[in-house]
Amino acid sequence: MVTTLDDTKRMMIGTKLADIKALQELVIANEQRFISEINDQDIRHRFQEMLKDDQKNMGVLETVIVQYGIKSEPKQTIRQFVDKLQELMGGSELSIFEKVFQHELLKHQLVMSGVVVHKAAQKVGADVELAITPLNTVNFENRAHQEQLKGVLEVLGVRELTGQEADQGLWARVQDAVAALSGVAGSVITQNSDKSDLNIQDVIRLDHNKTNTLFTEILGSNDPQKIQEYFGQLYKDLSVHAEAEEQVVYPAVRPFYGQNDTQELYDEQAEMKRKLEEIKALSPASSEFKDKVRQLMEAVGDHIRQEESTMFAAIRNNLSSDQSEQLATQFKAAKSQLQDQMSASKK
Repeated sequence: MVTTLDDTKRMMIGTKLADIKALQELVIANEQRFISEINDQDIRHRFQEMLKDDQKNMGVLETVIVQYGIKSEPKQTIRQFVDKLQELMGGSELSIFEKVFQHELLKHQLVMSGVVVHKAAQKVGADVELAITPLNTVNFENRAHQEQLKGVLEVLGVRELTGQEADQGLWARVQDAVAALSGVAGSVITQNSDKSDLNIQDVIRLDHNKTNTLFTEILGSNDPQKIQEYFGQLYKDLSVHAEAEEQVVYPAVRPFYGQNDTQELYDEQAEMKRKLEEIKALSPASSEFKDKVRQLMEAVGDHIRQEESTMFAAIRNNLSSDQSEQLATQFKAAKSQLQDQMSASKK
């Protein structure tokens, strides 16, 4: 029987994502503190802009964690580090220069953690790599923030050591970083957008892309253990996705998408769940297993095409951007709760 076990590598990536989220929360708290403590208008403005970016990036990170589907808690050492740095940032032991210096180091830690997760995902599986892809945008923006912070540090450092203003040419580094940041390509939430979150179409499409990748991995592997791992992830992803859609999305779209079309989506997912349970009862080494997976893939493919064509069009025509983003937030929250419930049921 196929189980829904997570392998060690996937669990370790889940923990690292939790570490990154804890550090991102600290970054946001630091920037809020700097805005209230720093009187220099230019520097305060830089931190206001960084805070906007980092609040958006927290939404991207939360999407990545839900999309990845394996939730974890930060390591104890990361929790201790966060507590200690919060204490230093809120105290009087460090000068404002030293506090910003620690903040720049924190940004570097975030950048390297994001890069490591990206590289590790390439080794674990295509579905993992796809799930964490939006993290690349966060990595890029944190790297650009590092360059801005170096410019800020030069200004603050010269001021602290000499009591005089630094040459304005030092801000060139900041301007270059801002220019680089504004040119982010392929960002899921671009700096030229007022979006505060992904919209519901974005989030559902991310799920669909990961599902298609898992089907490819299952059908392309001859290793029963890897097939078991891939199907375990597919089982969890499809189960949670379907339930969250039925709780949040379908009731919201029914008034304008239509009773019949919406009911068809419910019916298709009921059949999908039946097929999932049927496959779950089979051995991954059996000849029947992949035949059943292909049948499931065809059914899911038809369902995806309907959602991404007619349902997405209905959403675009009837919901505002804010309403679509709010629906995405509700959908992600439902998925997160369902993932927690599924994890608890296995203990």
